[in-house]
Amino acid sequence: MKTTSLSIPDILLIESTVFEDERGFFYESFNQREFEKIAREKVNFVQDNHSRSVKNVLRGLHYQIRQPQGKLVRVILGEVFDVAVDIRRSSPTFGKWVGEILSAKNKRQLWIPEGFAHGFVVLSENAEFLYKTSDYYAPEFERCIAWNDPDIGIDWPLDTSPILSPKDLLGKPLAEADTFA
Repeated sequence: MKTTSLSIPDILLIESTVFEDERGFFYESFNQREFEKIAREKVNFVQDNHSRSVKNVLRGLHYQIRQPQGKLVRVILGEVFDVAVDIRRSSPTFGKWVGEILSAKNKRQLWIPEGFAHGFVVLSENAEFLYKTSDYYAPEFERCIAWNDPDIGIDWPLDTSPILSPKDLLGKPLAEADTFA
């Protein structure tokens, strides 16, 4: 397993060893012991989520202000551009973002710890997205930052307007959002 810290060092890109031949492939997508070594913390995942979206659907930027969720994310069908935004005011990378292409083909995963807003846009005709969370979904604590906040300046790989949910249309700019200390 290869792990790379991104420009925000707390975000980890994880690339598993894939065994592939004419029959198909095999790889270990998760191992608690190995994950805790690379994350350098004990993480107890309590929920797995699975979503399917069509091309140009943009989900995010989501987070929970209470019961914050660390997320281990991956794509099992198609391709997405996945983004994490640091919303910890005490962090030297507050308001900065990182993005990576995750796909069924590259089998990459991202570890996004608590304190980050998360989102993705679908680049393929459709995509299935899986993620483990370190706390339960709590809609009363869910918040959304505007995907197109110019102060964050995410360079989304879009050639048309994204397809947004009603909730995501109401995302706030980072300057007005609830954030972490």
